[in-house]
Amino acid sequence: MKKMILMALMLVCGMATMMAQKPAEIKFEKLTHNFGTFSEKNPKVTCTFSYTNVGEKPLVINQAIASCGCTVPEYTKTPIQPSGKGTIKVTYNGEGKFPGHFKKTITIRTNGAIEMTRLYIEGDMTE
Repeated sequence: MKKMILMALMLVCGMATMMAQKPAEIKFEKLTHNFGTFSEKNPKVTCTFSYTNVGEKPLVINQAIASCGCTVPEYTKTPIQPSGKGTIKVTYNGEGKFPGHFKKTITIRTNGAIEMTRLYIEGDMTE
């Protein structure tokens, strides 16, 4: 009987400890990047968004989806441990697009406390 009570007590303590941990949480250094003005002759521009897992569990990025096919996000596929860092590289390809101002959205989905975050890129492509 003492063993049963001890096991139940250990189970309750273990569950309480697990529930007390903060879930994974993504924190970006910045959410927007402005490419400024660039020429139609060199229509490909790239930027990198850096982030940190400020939670207490491993962070997994499940998806990174751009608002259009001219924008391609590449992200760290492996889980990011607590206090670990990762990057999302975003490439905009303006080839065949009309010159002028653009603003694109990249939607990030994670297993974190905040499941969805939006990143933005913008710029002006000149002739």
